[in-house]
Amino acid sequence: MVRDDDLPLFRWQPVGVEVIPFPLIRRVGKIRDVASKMLAKSTDRHAESYRDQVTTGLVGHLNRLGIPEQERDEQLGQFWSAVQSEIIRLTYTGHHAGDAA
Repeated sequence: MVRDDDLPLFRWQPVGVEVIPFPLIRRVGKIRDVASKMLAKSTDRHAESYRDQVTTGLVGHLNRLGIPEQERDEQLGQFWSAVQSEIIRLTYTGHHAGDAA
């Protein structure tokens, strides 16, 4: 007979897990928001400062999730490439920050 304090559930130990974060490249709302804000910056220095702030925030988020440095760097590169593409799209179509929808 099994005792109440000797159930298999109590002996279970979790196996190592892999965290799979939602890819930054798929965060379309974030990409569009960052691109719009980058276009709204009045100087290159302001844009660079904003880029550094966003990068710091994203790195911190991925670090808290335990994402390895190589994957983190790949995701950041893809994210900023998507932001650049969105900036080009917004510039080409004439939609800038502050324009009416």
